[in-house]
Amino acid sequence: MKKHTIAVIVNDQPGVLQRVSGLFGRRGFNIESITVGTSEEVGLSRMVIVTTGDEQTLEQITKQLYKLIDVIKVIHLSSNPIVARELALIKVSAEPAARPEIFGVVETFRAAVVDIGTHSVMVQVVGDTEKIDAMVELLGPYGIRELSRTGVTALNRGNSR
Repeated sequence: MKKHTIAVIVNDQPGVLQRVSGLFGRRGFNIESITVGTSEEVGLSRMVIVTTGDEQTLEQITKQLYKLIDVIKVIHLSSNPIVARELALIKVSAEPAARPEIFGVVETFRAAVVDIGTHSVMVQVVGDTEKIDAMVELLGPYGIRELSRTGVTALNRGNSR
């Protein structure tokens, strides 16, 4: 099974996200990550969906998406070089004695401390999914109190559209 990243350009209408995610559920396709936001065109939104499957599964997903009335375009991002990023906020237990070690991890990952409490710190990290996973793994022993991840957003590299 291969990971696929697809962008779906849709009309910016209520219920579109529900119809797209419902299509995946009804067909038994898993969504590993989904992000939605405005696109470069007024009235259209861009969904970036990460899913797994073979080429036949991806082709089936594409055909099913095009059957939805609000879907304008489906783009197979992972078929070309892409820039993909995710953001995570991680609240870690951090007594004052442990903070220098945590700050060292933060610096190594080019992350940022965005909040400091009496017994915790909140770290913001941006990068590909593997970078976020590695940061979570290294901060785990300190005690992760809360974790929030945005999901992947991506665009094709260079001049391709």
